[in-house]
Amino acid sequence: MSKETNSKPFSQRRYASIPNAISSEMQLVVEQFPSLSLDTVKSDVPANIEAWRDRIHAVNSRQKKKVKAMRKQFNVSVELLSIVGVTVRKITPKTINERFQNKVYIDFHGGAYVFFSGLVSIEEGILIADRLGIVVYSVDYRMPPSSPFPAALNDACAVYDELRNEYGSNRIFIGGTSAGGGLTLALLQQLKQQDKPLPVGVYLGTPWADLSNTSDSLLINEEADRVLVSYEGSLSAAAQLYAGSHSLTHPSVSPLYGNFDGLPPTILVSGTRDLFLSDTVRVNRKLREHAITTQLEVFEGMSHAMYLIGHNTPESLAVYAEIKQFFLKI
Repeated sequence: MSKETNSKPFSQRRYASIPNAISSEMQLVVEQFPSLSLDTVKSDVPANIEAWRDRIHAVNSRQKKKVKAMRKQFNVSVELLSIVGVTVRKITPKTINERFQNKVYIDFHGGAYVFFSGLVSIEEGILIADRLGIVVYSVDYRMPPSSPFPAALNDACAVYDELRNEYGSNRIFIGGTSAGGGLTLALLQQLKQQDKPLPVGVYLGTPWADLSNTSDSLLINEEADRVLVSYEGSLSAAAQLYAGSHSLTHPSVSPLYGNFDGLPPTILVSGTRDLFLSDTVRVNRKLREHAITTQLEVFEGMSHAMYLIGHNTPESLAVYAEIKQFFLKI
């Protein structure tokens, strides 16, 4: 993110008001979140690969402080592993739910396919492990600028295959938020294409399932979303960086254009101010068209992944409670 300040005071912006229907805790998160102006976001694009590396390092360094604090707050142990050459962190909660004994969750982090590598990749994995009471394997997949598509998908497939051999597909849940949700969906479609056993349940948190500038909420929720703000700028640049020489509508880059037949039961989460609300709704509709069991949870007034950013809020607790109950019913 740029260090430049907003070109227009928040109080004068189109979506200055904080939604009244969200909790007081989430209102405080929204009020304190350092959102950039629309003009700044649209012009805030790294000029070259070196600038991308500087941006990635800066974002990851800031996020690392939060993840370190979360490790202290939540009672989990973290073990660094290498699974078929892919960096993975195994997150074990103090107490494992008896219904999740001998079961695991594979986590794919978000970050627009360019951010949140290293320790910061376990942010949501910590919450899943603690709040569901399940062992989590968080995959630190390769990303641009050094490793564009299909490196991340190849890493996801390799780790899944190895853990499937160890646990069996009927004991594996998978999921992620944002880019992690998109990668999860691309992985499922590739496994299906290769006729491999699928996991038993899936969580897609505001999945970035269409990297092209197509979804309606990219327009409707522009600036309303305090996190992403706009598709134009660094987000669209990250999409191009990830896709590399491939089309943004390639089914494994944007899995919304892939095959949804025979996928596992899936819970989806988004918010009314989420830039990726339409991606989430479109994925849910595709799944329903193929008779897949889904549960779509849309939270009032929530920007992109605010349940993860504001993890100490009632909304965040509700998100992971819904995921837990959905998985327990499978």
